[in-house]
Amino acid sequence: MSAQKTSAIADQEPIDVLFAIHEKFDLLDFAGALEVFTTASHDFKDPDNNKAFEVTIVGPEPKVISDQGVVVGSQISYKEAHERLEDFDILVVVGGNSKEVVAKELQPLSLITDFSELQKRDPARERTILSICTGALFLGKQGILSGLSATTHPDFFTTFENICSDAATVNLQERTDVVEDARYVVNNLRFDLGEDESPYIRRKSDAGQGRRPSAARYVTHAQWSLYTPLCHALALRQLN
Repeated sequence: MSAQKTSAIADQEPIDVLFAIHEKFDLLDFAGALEVFTTASHDFKDPDNNKAFEVTIVGPEPKVISDQGVVVGSQISYKEAHERLEDFDILVVVGGNSKEVVAKELQPLSLITDFSELQKRDPARERTILSICTGALFLGKQGILSGLSATTHPDFFTTFENICSDAATVNLQERTDVVEDARYVVNNLRFDLGEDESPYIRRKSDAGQGRRPSAARYVTHAQWSLYTPLCHALALRQLN
């Protein structure tokens, strides 16, 4: 990655994405988002040489088992991830096993905090935290959603509200507005619906330019920042 990189959108080099997984993570949260990032291309006529994203997986062990029993190999440890945080533009936080992670303050909690703090130290560069489903509980626990609207899986609304409320009290922060009657909540960026009703995240400069082609057909980063065909309670926080 270029040391002078400031905008993940303006540069043509791949955006560096760090996927944080943990014991008993939710496989759908991981696989759905991973497919989007690994499929996206600046130019689908030559996808091998025009990757929009470069993905790295961090986990507590070399092999991490999901809640569904599927084992996924991590590429780096959390120790290395902390040391290399400046290399990444996007941190993806998946859900699953949220009760244990929150209660025992396991990873990826400290990684989330450090990634957020990094933005405060280096505000010139754009960074984003993307949480999927109950991954939002981890952001709430760390106070990342203070003063924002956020949502999560319907079965976890009450837990999410309590976690965000506790974080606001402990950290003396603004409360989080937990939205219960929305399919998705996006912070700071515009959203719209594609032809197949899959929400996607767009550049601010794209606002008002109409709908993009269906997510079922292709994923092209040159047109927008991120497509999420499996978005079932997604929270995105652009940190700058």
